[in-house]
Amino acid sequence: MEMYGVSRTVMREALRTLTSKGLVESRPKVGTRVRPRDAWNLLDADLLDWYARVAPPLAFALKLQEMREMIEPYAAALAARTHTPEAFDAIDDAARAMAAARNVDEWVRADLRFHLSVLAAGGNELLVPLGALIDRTLEAQLHLNARRADVYNASLAEHLAVSDAIRVRDEDGARREMAALLAVTRARIEMS
Repeated sequence: MEMYGVSRTVMREALRTLTSKGLVESRPKVGTRVRPRDAWNLLDADLLDWYARVAPPLAFALKLQEMREMIEPYAAALAARTHTPEAFDAIDDAARAMAAARNVDEWVRADLRFHLSVLAAGGNELLVPLGALIDRTLEAQLHLNARRADVYNASLAEHLAVSDAIRVRDEDGARREMAALLAVTRARIEMS
């Protein structure tokens, strides 16, 4: 503690935070040790943000993409089945903002809102925090993908197809269209 010029209180609080994130463990008569990487809580917002900064960019983007491919097609189908008019309005507003975007930044903000709105429209309160959790890293990925495309709004048609399927409550169509959209995203990631 003297070496770092911090008080015991600050050190305890730092260790408590690192422990809550699964990074370290403290045991009597053993001390504090760094836990194996597979024990870390990578779904913690801070850890996910840190991991995104230090992991090889392509490897991290592919891991995030895999997670999206597991979750978002199901979330789109769920949204098609259960959305309220207000929830669909949020999806539709985001899709219209994407169509009206004049630059990459506007596109990315609307794109992120679109995906978070789809997660929320399913009515499963456990999906919403997951979307909020990944929004910072997803935002970086969306920026990168928009810049890799010939034009930043190259995937507008795929987003509109997802929105249309949700609007008409076509669960299979929503799942299929979201999977197709994510396949376009994966192809852009793999181009790098």
